[in-house]
Amino acid sequence: MRTLVLNAGYEPLAIVSFKRALVLVMNDKATVIERVDDDPVWGSHGVYDRPAVIILSRYVRVPLSRRAPVTRRGVLRRDNHRCGYCGKAASTIDHVLPRSRGGADSWENLVACCLRCNNVKSNRTPQEMHWELRFTPRPPHGTSWTVRGSERSDPRWEPYLALAA
Repeated sequence: MRTLVLNAGYEPLAIVSFKRALVLVMNDKATVIERVDDDPVWGSHGVYDRPAVIILSRYVRVPLSRRAPVTRRGVLRRDNHRCGYCGKAASTIDHVLPRSRGGADSWENLVACCLRCNNVKSNRTPQEMHWELRFTPRPPHGTSWTVRGSERSDPRWEPYLALAA
């Protein structure tokens, strides 16, 4: 079970384990806004509500230019696990402009790729292969990318994540 953490301005900051959230609440650093009904946490000193959403007591500023780090998992997720060249199921990533030719590890230069297309393309550009990308690779945007862990969201989080979008 995971918990959404909001700052005092109701901006989503992170998603933490319910244990971490409970520690923040017990130390008066946060307040429970949404709780999980019928699933309390039993402790040696009593029964506590299991937090689903908490708000920090003090304001924590969210940087405006939060950018998702480039990762293999992130590229596959952005491209919906579909090959950027043929559209089949993808399990690897490919540099549109190969690294050996100065291609960077950036959102704009990486696409999800199936094994077949990755092996056939090898160290060439799509233009040299007479291939076209199915879409233009771009950095992802939205709350699900800036708040770590929100890709598997709880329905109780939706109103708070929608505020940030």
